[in-house]
Amino acid sequence: MSTSTQNTTDDPSQKHDATDLGIFETLESEVRSYIRNFPILFTKAKDHLMWDADGNEYVDFFSGAGALNYGHNNPDLQKKLVDYILRDGIAHSLDMATDAKKEFLEAFQDIILKPRLLDYKVMFPGPTGTNAVESALKLARKVKGRDSVISFTNAYHGMTLGSLAITGNAFKRTGAGLPLTNSVAMPYANYLNEEMDTLAYMEHFLKDNGSGVDLPAAIILETVQGEGGINVASLAWIRDLEDLCRRWDIMLIVDDVQAGCGRTGTFFSFEEAGITPDIVCISKSISGYGLPMALTLIKPEHDVFGPGEHNGTFRGNNLAFVTATETLKFWQDDSLTKKIRAQEKMIEESLGKIVQACPKLKAEHRGRGFMQGLVCHANGTAKDVCREAFSRGLIMETSGPNSEVAKLFPPITISDAGLKRGLELLEQAAAAVNDNL
Repeated sequence: MSTSTQNTTDDPSQKHDATDLGIFETLESEVRSYIRNFPILFTKAKDHLMWDADGNEYVDFFSGAGALNYGHNNPDLQKKLVDYILRDGIAHSLDMATDAKKEFLEAFQDIILKPRLLDYKVMFPGPTGTNAVESALKLARKVKGRDSVISFTNAYHGMTLGSLAITGNAFKRTGAGLPLTNSVAMPYANYLNEEMDTLAYMEHFLKDNGSGVDLPAAIILETVQGEGGINVASLAWIRDLEDLCRRWDIMLIVDDVQAGCGRTGTFFSFEEAGITPDIVCISKSISGYGLPMALTLIKPEHDVFGPGEHNGTFRGNNLAFVTATETLKFWQDDSLTKKIRAQEKMIEESLGKIVQACPKLKAEHRGRGFMQGLVCHANGTAKDVCREAFSRGLIMETSGPNSEVAKLFPPITISDAGLKRGLELLEQAAAAVNDNL
């Protein structure tokens, strides 16, 4: 593990032992999870780096589970936020009109929607991804007058009850403590094998009056399943799904909470497929600074909620609007997309090297853009790889129903040098696990 040349603080009275986590173990609920994988007291972060209380430096390939696509404490965002706070800008406003929200909406329309020929109304449903998903489900059911929704195997859409009902992970679903209803899971692209046409399979259920599957209000899709194991739907499969929805009068919801905001290379993950979903859910990196914010984008003809029919106290987080507006400047041209495409190849080459050099992991590579992973079929080895990586100064997590994927989520703004350093640490970690098997 490398050591930072700059201490986290120059005041000795403010120094902490990075291994002293007693207050968390004593007072914080047992539900805490990431602290168990990264048992260190973090005190500082910048770009793709984090530091602990002892000054040790870590490369961050976790990015706040996709909430920090633009890295930690981006200086342009930081300045805008600090200036806004110091001029006593409004912090909380529910859905009242504020200058911060006005500027965000104008920038979102001019930079994101218009150039992509997208016509959406913007709803602020609450501060998190599951708020966006819940609002989308409610709206689709209201528009279509039907109560069921089709989701996909290994889907993850959030932790509130409606979102859990369309989430595949058994452990998460069990936590609900009651039956999760009004949803049907269908096989995702390549769920069984590459030859099976899973959309034809789904349509067979819709055609058959004896299938027990009612015509749904909506189908909800992640174009790349992050928590489900870095499962990638082909662009052709995505286009065919939209066609199925149009033929059957089913609304198409794209959950871009994790795959959006540039994570796959374009602002929306569905852009390259050329589709236009009825509803799009956005959160995580939309604020660009890790501040809570979510959007539900709605085709105008579906904007049928009455005033206050769906709301949330913290849907007016103006601090998030300020940083989100500044973040959109990344998308004024295609330079960031080109950078991601070039670095995507660096990630693919590194993971391919690991697959070849570490046969005992029984690994394969999956992914798209900056959503990539190493699928380790040797039981438990993905966790071992992440543990070894952390010991070397690299922060990353697992995903998949059995935590079988070592998941790479670097900031999309990371430098070539930073990316190369993190990938080298990952290669070392994988080699160490392979040699110990």
